[in-house]
Amino acid sequence: MDRLSSAATFESMHYGSSSQMGLIWQQARAPLVVPVLKLLVVLCLAMSLMLFVERVYMGIVIIFVKLFRYKPDKKYKWEALRDDLEFGNSAYPMVLVQIPMYNEKEVYQLSIGAACGLSWPSDRIIIQVLDDSTDPIIKNMVEVECQRWASKGVNIKYEIRQNRNGYKAGALKEGMKHSYVNLCDYVAIFDADFQPEPNFLWRTIPFLAHNPEVALVQARWKFVNADECLMTRMQEMSLDYHFLVEQEVGSATYAFFGFNGTAGVWRISALNEAGGWKDRTTVEDMDLAVRAGLKGGKFVYLSDLKVKSELPSTFKAYRYQQHRWSCGPANLFKKMAMEIMRNKKVSMWKKFYVIYSFFFVRKIVAHVVTFVFYCVVMPATVLVPEVEVPKWGAVYIPSIITLLNAVGTPRSIHLLLFWILFENVMSMHRTKATLTGLLDAGRVNEWVVTEKLGDALKTKPDGKVARKPRIRFGERLHFLELLVGAYLFLCGCYDLKYGKNHYFIYLFLQSMAFFVVGIGYVGTFVPNS
Repeated sequence: MDRLSSAATFESMHYGSSSQMGLIWQQARAPLVVPVLKLLVVLCLAMSLMLFVERVYMGIVIIFVKLFRYKPDKKYKWEALRDDLEFGNSAYPMVLVQIPMYNEKEVYQLSIGAACGLSWPSDRIIIQVLDDSTDPIIKNMVEVECQRWASKGVNIKYEIRQNRNGYKAGALKEGMKHSYVNLCDYVAIFDADFQPEPNFLWRTIPFLAHNPEVALVQARWKFVNADECLMTRMQEMSLDYHFLVEQEVGSATYAFFGFNGTAGVWRISALNEAGGWKDRTTVEDMDLAVRAGLKGGKFVYLSDLKVKSELPSTFKAYRYQQHRWSCGPANLFKKMAMEIMRNKKVSMWKKFYVIYSFFFVRKIVAHVVTFVFYCVVMPATVLVPEVEVPKWGAVYIPSIITLLNAVGTPRSIHLLLFWILFENVMSMHRTKATLTGLLDAGRVNEWVVTEKLGDALKTKPDGKVARKPRIRFGERLHFLELLVGAYLFLCGCYDLKYGKNHYFIYLFLQSMAFFVVGIGYVGTFVPNS
């Protein structure tokens, strides 16, 4: 009897608490939940329209660029540099090539070898390897490699410092302090996984030599490991749009775009006039570009000049990279918005372009609306049918934006669905990082060097294919992704039973994407060692 009584009591308490929660939900729903959700829908639709207009604008510009066959050498003077019988090699400008690196065991030989292989008069080029490595074995390997090239007659300098203050910006800034840099007119920068073609300087330097107003010449990235896994294919789709559309549009319209931190050549006088390298954010390259742009410097983008590079192929490396790329611009926007508005050297239209298009829409709105609207607000409307999302906002606008994004990589058009789902998952991390940057909080200045694998996973030293390493299941789990996946799955179940909009199709697919990432089955895997 006591057991039956206890069971009855528990059941009545459970029923009572459930009914009480239901009552609270019903009472809060009309006066609080519905108005707040309606407001969020309106804000998200407004942000979607901003992003839509921005994408259409860039699409129109790029059509005109292709239609009229716009090329930088038509807008700027470009003539091949030639030998001077009277002055000899001294007629060529002096070029500094900087290669910042940090524990780059797998790729240091590739980048140093490519830089030393650049075609340019040997007495008019200095290769500067800025090694911040903390591993003494790797540091020694890099130094030996530099000595090897020096023994071949290459003017190569191996530079180290006592600390890593300022990370990459600090290394580049320290590198510019050496006395031999005063002899140089231009500086080319390549990250440790970048491999420029021998003719890189012959293609870029003439734009700087013949056009004193040009401060930067930027080349396009070409990904050597795009086919390594599905995640690298997704990255290729996103970055191809950036290089084929965003950078091209910025160069063709306002002669301004974000320096990509590598595969570019700066006029040293313009770099110094802008204040040099600063480490106040994790996007020192964008910081320098904005300051140089505000000084009136013009940027040239060469879409047909490609430099080989490596995409992060582990999810951990990609997530850290995306945190830096999302947090840094938001933090820089916060620190520079007023400075941009007060600037007197550039036109009002260019200031509007930098503040609204370059920063606000592309670096903030794009991340926030993708996650908040499609992964939080729209699923929530399933639970609150009084709030409706118009079909143009739920279907038409995102479809057009997606198709416009896909034009950069036609070969991957069949992966469009996977790209949408993966980008929505990554938008959660980008939104979190963006808010961190805007609020100047938490991991705002966290800098984790993107891990490069080179050929580490493909072969062993003996040439045999490496076995796929075992990873503990606990190391794969990402609880935030699992939590959002569970939320979307529950919303999908509710919509399947009670809804009328058929959102459950999208919700189930998107929840599966969050679950797949949440249990770590994305990218390649490497041993922790």
